[in-house]
Amino acid sequence: MVSLRRRPLEQDVTLPDGRVVRVRVGVPDDSYIAKRDLDTVDVEVYGDGEHLAVVNTVLGARQVNEARELLAEIVAGLESGELKPTAGALEPLADRLR
Repeated sequence: MVSLRRRPLEQDVTLPDGRVVRVRVGVPDDSYIAKRDLDTVDVEVYGDGEHLAVVNTVLGARQVNEARELLAEIVAGLESGELKPTAGALEPLADRLR
């Protein structure tokens, strides 16, 4: 079965200011807990060699279709400039059930 544990979703996005960031939706790496024991799904945004935002979602590791929908929504918002690459901007999307 497909899971966000083994295959996180990732996409590069060009922001209106020309910067490129990467959005990742998947089970986070945790040095204390094995991935098979985690069901938490995070959204992470990387750019300029650092984390720009990290938020927990209401999704579980097997909700791949819902994660794809979330990723598409975030990518569209970042590309258009409607969303900023910050945790505060992403949190309302991450907290919404799909």
